[in-house]
Amino acid sequence: MRIGLVGLGRMGGAMAARLASFDIHASAWDQSAQACAAAAARGVAVVANPCAVAQASDLIITTITEDEGVRGLFSMRCGFGEADLSGKLFIEMSTLRPQTVRDLAPMLAGRGAAIMDCPVLGTVPAAQGGQLFGLVGASEADLARARPLLEKLTRACAPMGPIGAGHAMKLAFNLAMANFINGVGEGLAMGAAQGLDLDRMMGVFMNSPLTNLVLQNKVDNFLGKDAPLTLDIRTLRKDMQSALAAGASVGAPMAATAAALTVLSAAVAAGWGDRDIGVPLRRGPPCFDFLIEDAV
Repeated sequence: MRIGLVGLGRMGGAMAARLASFDIHASAWDQSAQACAAAAARGVAVVANPCAVAQASDLIITTITEDEGVRGLFSMRCGFGEADLSGKLFIEMSTLRPQTVRDLAPMLAGRGAAIMDCPVLGTVPAAQGGQLFGLVGASEADLARARPLLEKLTRACAPMGPIGAGHAMKLAFNLAMANFINGVGEGLAMGAAQGLDLDRMMGVFMNSPLTNLVLQNKVDNFLGKDAPLTLDIRTLRKDMQSALAAGASVGAPMAATAAALTVLSAAVAAGWGDRDIGVPLRRGPPCFDFLIEDAV
């Protein structure tokens, strides 16, 4: 199968390397020359533009941060729209608003192509090891066609429904995660202000019904220890904006998510956007720490 990949950031680059380990050399592109150079150094076949990716591929994965960026891939000069798209299947693996892929689907159908969504749970190490968990919005036929490729990248895929359902599930997960992390940070901050030891508080959290994989993976971040960046604040902020938009489109109340977005937006405005979502706790909850630092 001929594979294309557009988006060579942390996740896309890891996916490309994973495919290369199976001697599947995807035709790939990214708007960042640095990302393209890094991918080429790992043996990825980098091409000139998205049109070239589509021309050389039957299945095309996209991992782009912004909804408008994904839409732009089809309308830009030398983009997907300038290629012969007949028979091609686009696999959208970013975290987007469900409406984005729902809008693209009829346009692609008119060109003889199809699109499905398969955003994933997991970070770069999971992508490198093929341990991502896919959330699929697709027809049975499109999922069956994509499955041999997805099996190289994921440990499992959960069919959630028709096109857009995978993105809806991913936003539901991310908003729950954002609210959880914000709550843990505020709980630790309140306890610290009461004179409690951070390590002892985290020990209680880790030995209680509160513990989960999110908390386990962010312990070192919360305690200010060295830990890898897996998801930055700016990206999670974008996801919360998408979740609120998706909720508003169907009238779903989302007061807690709106509050979490306020915290994340303040962190980005203060220059913390590139830090991990579990940034070190010192004198306030993770995303409020910058406010306290600036005030002293």
